[in-house]
Amino acid sequence: MGSEAVKVVVRCRPLNEREKALGSNTVLSVDLQRCQCFIQKPGAVDEPPKQFTFDGTYFTDQTTEQMYNEIAYPLVEGVTEGYNGTIFAYGQTGSGKSYTMQGVSEPASQKGVIPRAFEHIFESIQFLVRASYLEIYNEEIRDLLGHDTKQKLEVMAYSRCGTD
Repeated sequence: MGSEAVKVVVRCRPLNEREKALGSNTVLSVDLQRCQCFIQKPGAVDEPPKQFTFDGTYFTDQTTEQMYNEIAYPLVEGVTEGYNGTIFAYGQTGSGKSYTMQGVSEPASQKGVIPRAFEHIFESIQFLVRASYLEIYNEEIRDLLGHDTKQKLEVMAYSRCGTD
């Protein structure tokens, strides 16, 4: 099993159709070798861009397949060997979490991390699998694998006393 450290990876999704229609511009650039992102303030060409460094960076021209193979594959492989693993997508609404985690059906190279992970797991195991896919939004929790994805879940504390 690989490292137990938390890794932070950033991915820039392509502009969607609405953003293209509005004439939006990308203000982010990426140095893939140094795992750095640069954000340029629109209209402030004399100001230096803000710079951020991560454990991995992926720009709009890189596929979900490439990101999965480099980042998620080793983690999922560890899960098939009995280790726990978590992939946590974080960001504001519209930032590309669903684009990366669920993906799009076409092209196949942009199929999301979740379907890829399920394929990976079910191709290599012969035992019980427990998986959860939860959305936390506006302090509400929903089970995205459940029958009713609109149903709000309650968070409850559990305490076990005594012995069975």
